[in-house]
Amino acid sequence: MELNHELCYRALRTRDPRFDGRFYTGVTSTGVYCRPVCPARTPKSENCRFYACAAAAEAGGFRPCRRCRPDTVPGTPAWSGTSATVTRALRLIEQGALDHAGVEELAARLGVGDRHLRRLFAEHLGTAPLAVAGSRRAHFARQLLEDTALPMGQVALAAGYHNTRRFNAAVRKIFERSPTELRHGNRLSSPSNGHLILRLTYREPLDWTGLMAFLQPRAIPGVERVVEGVYQRSFRHDDTVGTLTLGCDARARRVLLRVPVHAAPHLAPLASRARLLADLDAEPLTIADFLGEQPEVGEAAMRWPGQRVPGAWDPFETAVRAILGQQVTVAGATRLAGRLVKQCGRPLPGAAPGEPAFLFPTPAELATHDLSSLGLPSARAATLTTLAGAVADDPTLLEPAVDLDTAIRRLTALPGIGDWTAQYVAMRALREPDAFPAGDLVLRKILGGGDGPLSAAAVTHMARSWRPWRAYAAMLLWRRASSPDEESA
Repeated sequence: MELNHELCYRALRTRDPRFDGRFYTGVTSTGVYCRPVCPARTPKSENCRFYACAAAAEAGGFRPCRRCRPDTVPGTPAWSGTSATVTRALRLIEQGALDHAGVEELAARLGVGDRHLRRLFAEHLGTAPLAVAGSRRAHFARQLLEDTALPMGQVALAAGYHNTRRFNAAVRKIFERSPTELRHGNRLSSPSNGHLILRLTYREPLDWTGLMAFLQPRAIPGVERVVEGVYQRSFRHDDTVGTLTLGCDARARRVLLRVPVHAAPHLAPLASRARLLADLDAEPLTIADFLGEQPEVGEAAMRWPGQRVPGAWDPFETAVRAILGQQVTVAGATRLAGRLVKQCGRPLPGAAPGEPAFLFPTPAELATHDLSSLGLPSARAATLTTLAGAVADDPTLLEPAVDLDTAIRRLTALPGIGDWTAQYVAMRALREPDAFPAGDLVLRKILGGGDGPLSAAAVTHMARSWRPWRAYAAMLLWRRASSPDEESA
């Protein structure tokens, strides 16, 4: 992939933070690659090579700059402009899809051939899928070396390496320093009360208050809760279970993930899930600037420029919660979810009083339960059973699809799942930024402007100009509807 040299160099000279992560600069005279905001002296134009992602720069023979730390950039906004297949592949790689499988398996999950997937990566990112996965593992290992006091063997395992030899070789190749040298001089605190704390980066602004305000009333009793701006939940990864928390340190510009030490081997996928839940890889200013020009949502976009679309810790859990929310209030759906967990979930061993005490049922577990006593209409209970059985048989049902339309068709093919439910699941569980539940009553009312709710077709027509950020527009409108100013109007 070739980036426009003149435009990139012009952006590099301004050190404008809005370009941070959009491209990386390899400097031939030093052998390092940097972010556009690097405080070092601007190199000569003829010494610059521009890349779409860190992995491409590393594949070009450059190592990360020690001053601007390009490995700390959250996500890569340039990826959002790539093909949908590449974007979905990157999400799966971030979740560890290539840690224990090959490119062929990844391509099959995306419904394309492995040669075609490699060709798309070369076209859009200038590098290969395995190079992206290798870069991800190495940079996550560096973070663990600098943030935690984990032994080297545990760092290697948590970062996705099968043995310490490969771990040492990969770190030396990318950073030109050994793992011991990277850790040397860092003030590492021992695990606090049996927990590790990992710092997650994000692009400012981050409306953490708004994120928690959305999650709190929807928190499933017994599984998750929000207390004083901190999100807490039970989790399960393979055979490891426990409780984790997610909070925001605005002064340090980091979100803090706190997990039990025994979950250290799974830190990478847990951190990936936490990033998705809080939508930390979003580029809020770009989204706010775009939606700010739209008359129906512009005022809200300017009022809450750090708005995020809350993701799903567990796509199946969110899909079940969406079905429970059909034609009932948020509070009613939350109560139903609590009943379901008590009836079908597993108790969490060693849960402290007042903390989450259950694990949400797996698809296989829920499919075998009689849900007639939950107080649900029989048709809705049947929908839950059908969904659970379908996901148990085919887990890819709740993985990123080839495109949004395909994802909606797959979900609505299940009895009892209509467009509203499918779009909501696509927004949160499938991370589709353009998903939009046009039939939502609150959206129809607020866009009706006091003249009664608009039709779903009218809302869909109005939202055409908000693409490809309709999910963020929906969040802004829901936020506006729940704000005190709107309620008193």
